[in-house]
Amino acid sequence: MPAGSSKKRERQYEHIKESAEERGESTKRAKEIAARTVNKERARAGESKTASKTSTQDKKSAYQRGGERSHSGSQGPTRDQLYEEAKKKNIEGRSSMNKKELKRALGH
Repeated sequence: MPAGSSKKRERQYEHIKESAEERGESTKRAKEIAARTVNKERARAGESKTASKTSTQDKKSAYQRGGERSHSGSQGPTRDQLYEEAKKKNIEGRSSMNKKELKRALGH
């Protein structure tokens, strides 16, 4: 936790860290998840000196978002994820499409 954090943020950090460890994350990864989440919440609440755009412009907190952006990474869904979506929508020619073509066909 950053120096000068409130008791509330320290409790929040511990709770998130413990929850991550219970889900099977390593101690190192649990600490990272907790720190990132708490720091983002601090930024949204105006408690930090610096903050990224996504930290301050998110409409919902991480808790409210409930993993909405999880597993999409910086480049969005994988080719396999897009292929499965195309399969559900019965898009013809999907098996020979690359990621860019699948995105276009799905309207992403």
